[in-house]
Amino acid sequence: MAVVQDQLEIKFRLTDGSDIGPKTFPAATSVATLKESVLAQWPKVLFVDPAFPSSTVSLSRFLLLEKENGPRTVKDVKLISAGKILENNKTLGECQSPLCDIPGGLTTMHVVVQPPSEKGTII
Repeated sequence: MAVVQDQLEIKFRLTDGSDIGPKTFPAATSVATLKESVLAQWPKVLFVDPAFPSSTVSLSRFLLLEKENGPRTVKDVKLISAGKILENNKTLGECQSPLCDIPGGLTTMHVVVQPPSEKGTII
């Protein structure tokens, strides 16, 4: 991870190739807190009510919908850095990789959404 005065600049790469960030975090930030940040900034999709012609659409006719397959909870999110899945109870400082992280640089973490499987579901 890129460290500048105990600050890390991180961008999160989603599976569709889009990014969240970059954003700066203190090295003492937990992985669970990073996941909460990803959830809060997860991309939304703008939806316009098709019953109204575009010339009459007001802001009240727009809806923000969750992007398909988006995470619902922190448990649905896996963060990967330098090929390792990061553990929720670790801090960014503890997850640093001296071989992969360049001081003062930008770290890209990959985000994998893995919703919990529904047990007992028969297909």
